[in-house]
Amino acid sequence: MSDQKSKEVSGKISSAEIDQAVLQRYLQEIRDNQNLVAGFMGGIVAAAIGAIIWAMITAEKNRQFVWMAIGVGFFVGSTVRRFGKGIDRSFGIVGAVLSLLGCLAGNLFSACIIISYQEGMNLLEVLSRLNPQIVVELMKVIFDPVDLLFYVIAMCMGYKFSLRTITKEEMAKMVKQS
Repeated sequence: MSDQKSKEVSGKISSAEIDQAVLQRYLQEIRDNQNLVAGFMGGIVAAAIGAIIWAMITAEKNRQFVWMAIGVGFFVGSTVRRFGKGIDRSFGIVGAVLSLLGCLAGNLFSACIIISYQEGMNLLEVLSRLNPQIVVELMKVIFDPVDLLFYVIAMCMGYKFSLRTITKEEMAKMVKQS
């Protein structure tokens, strides 16, 4: 079988086969089109939506599901990637941090919904009474050590899925012509 046929069958391209000048031009083109602000803004919206969904499911089932953190991390990371179109590490960091914030907000909103049910209060009334000291105390009360594991997983997912990858098709266009 010829080299070209074996590449088509395996789908793998070695780094030696890549035209480095073409690759560098392509990477620069991607960097010229990436937008950290758009990725950040999209990630904030995704983190808020993820936190609300987390809280609604928790309230509906009357049970905390920390594995929701994985979904938040994936959703935030994918949104940062879609809107930011970035390949630089900063996009992964934004995705990781916003994923963590989405998870923390999901836990906080869940607790607020439960409090509103227990106290017969409107959710907005509960939220309006929050201040930094109350938030810290509430988060301490609802904290479970296993939360840390899922927060780390969410951050890893947020990081990984925030970064744009170069597809096999794009790489195939960079193969040195012999």
